[in-house]
Amino acid sequence: MEPSARRDDEAAPPPDAPGFPAAAAASAADVAALDTRVSGCRACPRLVAWREEVARVKRRAYLDWTYWARPVPGFGPPDAALAVVGLAPAAHGGNRTGRMFTGDPSGDVLYAALHAEGLASRPTAVAPGDGLTLRGVRITAPVHCAPPDNKPTTAERDTCRPWLAREMELLRPTLRAAVVLGGFGWQALLPVLAAAGWALPRPRPAFGHGARVRLRAADGDGELVLLGCYHPSRRNISTRTVTPAMIRDVLRAAAREAGLPVRDA
Repeated sequence: MEPSARRDDEAAPPPDAPGFPAAAAASAADVAALDTRVSGCRACPRLVAWREEVARVKRRAYLDWTYWARPVPGFGPPDAALAVVGLAPAAHGGNRTGRMFTGDPSGDVLYAALHAEGLASRPTAVAPGDGLTLRGVRITAPVHCAPPDNKPTTAERDTCRPWLAREMELLRPTLRAAVVLGGFGWQALLPVLAAAGWALPRPRPAFGHGARVRLRAADGDGELVLLGCYHPSRRNISTRTVTPAMIRDVLRAAAREAGLPVRDA
């Protein structure tokens, strides 16, 4: 299906217009519709050029792959109690496979930790169709396209924000906790949560590994627990800035806050 065919209103901005994410996200009735629309976005020229260039000039190990080379939607059930928020897809990971944290070293660490806590059906993520499912967890990111050097600009983050904002709105009835992987995701998520109806403390909470903040719903109905975790990037793992055990500890705490069953430590 062509991206233009996914729009309900033919007068809506085209997928390569800066206003496309806001218009398309706002009218998405459910998570499935949102995921479909995300994958058709072309609103950030630099990111579109990069993701498609990476797909043409492949790594030697992936020469037989047909890269996804599009925005990567969130992954996990639409009624998740726990959200895991990263940064952006990896050029030869999610941008290749079309699934969050799939096919790259960061995903290897994350999914192994989720599986160890009973939150994923298997410890590895290779590609869609590999049998991996998540239990009460949804993984997403503030930027849905792979950025050069893993560094999206603030303008790209802001253009992409409506997708995350609508996702948080749709998850809100069941969402009880969120783990944010890294400071970029933390700063991107805070205004999104405020727009979705969660009251942020002042001053705004600072990111840190193990940070835990309880947010009350602005209307008094419910609570969301926000937890910080260092990103499982290859560099952070190799320097032991974060270890698999540290990631498991945060995921276990978040799962308990979300009311999800976890395996005994």
